[in-house]
Amino acid sequence: MSRLNEQIPALHSALIRLPEFRDIALDALIPMPTSGLAHDHVILSGRDLLLRVPRQSQMRLDAARNLHYQAACFQRMEASGHTPKFIATLPPTEALPMGALIVEHIHGTALSAPKDLPAAAEALAAIHALALPASKDRAPLVDQVDPLAETLREVKEQAAFLSKASLDPDSLSMITEELRAAERDVASLPAAPVTLISFDAHPGNFLMRDDGKAILVDLEKGRYGGAGFDLAHATLYTSTTWDVATYSEPSRDEIAHFYDTWRTALPAALGDALAPYLMPMRRLMWLWSITWCAKWRVESDKQIRGAKHQADDTEDWSAENTDSSLIDHVRGRVNLYLSPEIIQRVRQDWTQAH
Repeated sequence: MSRLNEQIPALHSALIRLPEFRDIALDALIPMPTSGLAHDHVILSGRDLLLRVPRQSQMRLDAARNLHYQAACFQRMEASGHTPKFIATLPPTEALPMGALIVEHIHGTALSAPKDLPAAAEALAAIHALALPASKDRAPLVDQVDPLAETLREVKEQAAFLSKASLDPDSLSMITEELRAAERDVASLPAAPVTLISFDAHPGNFLMRDDGKAILVDLEKGRYGGAGFDLAHATLYTSTTWDVATYSEPSRDEIAHFYDTWRTALPAALGDALAPYLMPMRRLMWLWSITWCAKWRVESDKQIRGAKHQADDTEDWSAENTDSSLIDHVRGRVNLYLSPEIIQRVRQDWTQAH
């Protein structure tokens, strides 16, 4: 957290430039322990607000565009009632290279699976059921015309790292087989219906309020795409075992109940239209995750880039950009998920589907 501590004066200086925060004291900014690869978080004591301080952009956006994109994600999903309210942005400066977002501070506990999975399903359904804006009004968010085909292209870009990731031959063979199966899925299905989605709905990104409502708190990757990706991300082994605080291994029946809860919470016509795409998107979301693991294994060995915040591309997975204990945790997860045993286990979700 030392790097974040060094940024506190810059955050305070940027904050008091906003009229509604002119009177906030420096000691009201309380750093939270680092828990993710892309952001630090600072509590604004007495205000029920939180500063989200990017360390990088996972979408490879420059600092200003990254803030604009994240602000749009919060603003678009707020009507669901299951995400934090957006307040304002602090623009990038020399002292604060990636800027920051000010959002509502959600008070809650980590999601406990499988008990809380139905609440997460209801939260996702509330987001997916939001009315779609006209195509011309969807920017800056990614707007996919064909979610399966366009996400497969993203997966293939990440799959370029497979050959450099020192994979077990059996792992590489199974991933290659699944990529071919995903190509067949794309070829056999028409374009899926599009909804607003999180595209980062793993259990560690939810908080449970005392009233039993699940709140999705990390919204930086939102897009208009396939709802099935969110459902997969919430329940795949590579998601439910990622975060120590939310570690679980839900059974097939518990995952089926999650999907059923989501379907019940949706307008019937939308649920019917999305149904044929849920399993293909589950496979493809896993492929996105597993190829990201290969990419991270390669990229995390690189040195941090000196002028990265002035570049158009602020994505940086170098180990130097993150707390060492978190890097150790991620490395352990990546190694596990890329192992033949776990790949074979996860594939059973669709190869042995009822």
